[in-house]
Amino acid sequence: MSDTARPGRHTVGMTLTTAEADKILADHFAPWVRALGLSVTDTGEQHAVLRLPWSDQLAREGGALSGQVLMAAADTACVIALSAARGGFGPMTTVQQSTSFQRAVTERDVLVHARVTRLGRRIAFLDITLTAEGEQDPAAHATAVYALA
Repeated sequence: MSDTARPGRHTVGMTLTTAEADKILADHFAPWVRALGLSVTDTGEQHAVLRLPWSDQLAREGGALSGQVLMAAADTACVIALSAARGGFGPMTTVQQSTSFQRAVTERDVLVHARVTRLGRRIAFLDITLTAEGEQDPAAHATAVYALA
């Protein structure tokens, strides 16, 4: 990100490096979110991809990854995608998130793809797909709305 970029403001053509995005994860999220082990694998002008590593600690009874974990990962990926789209991190809050779970994830990392579908001055809309590594079909799909400061 250039020195002339103003974080939190929409800057066309700006994006974050994965290192800058990982720093946002480290600096702006609660300890329990950081404990999920999320890492940023890709960013672009309107998207981010995060990796959620498999852990038995995140599985529910029956051995599948907990839905709460998938929802938290989707929400976190949205913040990174919006930060990439806006040229840096700025205050924002989740207004709405809707998640549909389509298949269980067991013993695999999950790739969380968040894409900004509309970015306004005060509100943003995102589409999130969560896919077990090595699979084609999503394990879950979410949509989210964010208020931007």
